[in-house]
Amino acid sequence: MKIEQRDRRALAALAVAVVVLLLYLAFSGGTGPPQVVSASDSIPAAEKRLARVRQLAAGVAGREQVLQQASLELAQREKGVIQAETAAQAQAQLLNVIRRVAQAQTPPLDFGTVELGQQIPRLGEDYGEVQVSLPFTCHIDELVNFLADLTKQPEALATLELRVSAQDAKQKTIGVRLIVAGVVPKRLVPQKKALF
Repeated sequence: MKIEQRDRRALAALAVAVVVLLLYLAFSGGTGPPQVVSASDSIPAAEKRLARVRQLAAGVAGREQVLQQASLELAQREKGVIQAETAAQAQAQLLNVIRRVAQAQTPPLDFGTVELGQQIPRLGEDYGEVQVSLPFTCHIDELVNFLADLTKQPEALATLELRVSAQDAKQKTIGVRLIVAGVVPKRLVPQKKALF
């Protein structure tokens, strides 16, 4: 097979083009366009950015410590939340706490007909409250001691309503109607359903 003159010239032109392309790539510094360094990449600007990053990093440790302390305080306060599967069980637990405190009094307090609250109102965004209404007769000092002992309980309890009336003037007894509420998790609060 014989290569003709025209084919030889085409091969020579191709070889020259490849050599020129290789020289161009070797001396141009790579395949991408040259990078331009902006003025913000100067040493003083980089030092300022580094100082700012260090300042933010130092603040993270402080924020984590504050978050950890707040989480511990929240866990301590939420120990008083009455934990139960249903609202009725939460009311029963609240009533047990109240009866335990009443039985520890001298003399023990005896309740009449106990009424359990039908609704569980919301208490802020994350909690609800169960209520128990207690009628009983006692002396004023017994009522004061009973209320003081209720506040010492680990459960989060509050007196919502207190009605006192004179019962027996000779015995110095009073009739009391007391509504006590306990804090429960939000999941026990019934959800309001939209009409539409």
